[in-house]
Amino acid sequence: MTVSSANRMRKTKRNMIPLPNRIIESDETIKISGTTQWMVADNEPDANSVIAYLQSQFKILETLYSPLATENQRTYRIEFRKRAQPIESEEEYTIKLQHEVGLIEAYSRNGFFYAAQTLLQLLEVDLHESGSWSLPIVELADAPRFPWRGMHLDVSRHFYTVAEVKRFLNYLARYKFNRFHWHLTDDHGWRIESKRYPRLTEIGAWRTDALGNRYGGFYTREEIEEVVAYAETLCITVVPEIELPGHSRAALAAYPELGCTGVVQPVPTEWGVFEDVYCSGKEATFEFLTTILDEVIELFPGQYIHIGGDECPKVRWKQCPHCHARMKSEGIDSFEELQSYFVHRIVKHLQERGKQAIGWDEILEGGLAQSAIVMSWRGVAGGIAAVEAGHQAIMSPTSHCYFDYYQGPRETEPEAFPNDLPLARVYEFDPFPPELSLEQSKSILGGQGNVWTERIPNWSHLEYMLFPRITAMAEALWTKPERRDYADFMKRVEQEIPIWQQRRISFRKP
Repeated sequence: MTVSSANRMRKTKRNMIPLPNRIIESDETIKISGTTQWMVADNEPDANSVIAYLQSQFKILETLYSPLATENQRTYRIEFRKRAQPIESEEEYTIKLQHEVGLIEAYSRNGFFYAAQTLLQLLEVDLHESGSWSLPIVELADAPRFPWRGMHLDVSRHFYTVAEVKRFLNYLARYKFNRFHWHLTDDHGWRIESKRYPRLTEIGAWRTDALGNRYGGFYTREEIEEVVAYAETLCITVVPEIELPGHSRAALAAYPELGCTGVVQPVPTEWGVFEDVYCSGKEATFEFLTTILDEVIELFPGQYIHIGGDECPKVRWKQCPHCHARMKSEGIDSFEELQSYFVHRIVKHLQERGKQAIGWDEILEGGLAQSAIVMSWRGVAGGIAAVEAGHQAIMSPTSHCYFDYYQGPRETEPEAFPNDLPLARVYEFDPFPPELSLEQSKSILGGQGNVWTERIPNWSHLEYMLFPRITAMAEALWTKPERRDYADFMKRVEQEIPIWQQRRISFRKP
């Protein structure tokens, strides 16, 4: 295919987000119809499952736009072919669409799936603008910059249904995220069913305000399995978070004996950080948590379990005879070391079961367990310290990654956490800190956007806080820095807006 140099340099022809890393496109298009043939070399199962996904998405597009033409169209053939070995990344893919035939090559199911997402993005622009089922003549080679491209959702502060969680996963899939960090427990609600500890959902999943209004909910084991299976079809790994040793008031409301004082308290209704946490001196605490984590392992087949570890006040520990006895028996000199002891035991338990623990950067305090991964949220210093100590890290600093912050002038925006995170700053995010060498940077797995929901009480509000910032995060984690340009990105966002409107997605207009 011969393409002019102007077309080789053009970035804004199509709305692809995240922007592919290498692309040659022309103004010519090919028609897609009901007679289009999807061919799979060697009957590759990964490609077959992605073709089935594509066909399901075509049915959705037919409900949003005009029906797919089935007559008076030339048959076009697109072949899926598996690579013997990856060239750059296991998630890479190439697309070559010519006049008579198209070819998609990938090494893994993820690669085929991301190629499908790119095809759908290319297709939907023409569908919206002209009602035409067509694709451009294009050559494209693409691979993600980072292996960890995550989005987080807090369902403890405000609960979201299975249908809404699946919709969240659809958004992640469109923009090529591959990790869903599901924040299932916190002070304000326990959201995962337990066979061994039923009061966690009977009591811990609900809170009652001063007017007697009861709020909450939880996911049954069957619903958890449904979400995990659905995410798998979208090439997304679900990473559950079970908070410890702090952010545990919902669990203590159900089982107060696991705290230092044993005092019965309700699930709190006000936001904040609470002094009552799991007791580090009682063996019952570790029996409870390891049992819960074993139940979690049954439901989540992925490699990673997030254990929190952040914002744990030591007030109760300092007053607790059980905790002091633990410190004496273990030769522990400080309460930071006591938290490290707590985390080490949990990490070891997960490691023995073939899982890898992730924790917020406070797990560094007092010494970090050898196999744990640090998720750096208080800036990037925690991630840097983790890498320098020989650990892997995921960057998720509040400065660029907290989607519960204000997007614009506070007088015109719905209530949010009183910090600011405009779209442009999200787009500037780079998980590689300049303080690290190139070799050290290999230990940075990637980055993640976080949606904390204290001030996000419903789904429409959540979408508003997510869009368009999710697109900026997607491109920051996928596209190479030399390919990224904010002005070009904004033109592509403008092309996405009519599609969001068509799909009835709530968003903030940039």
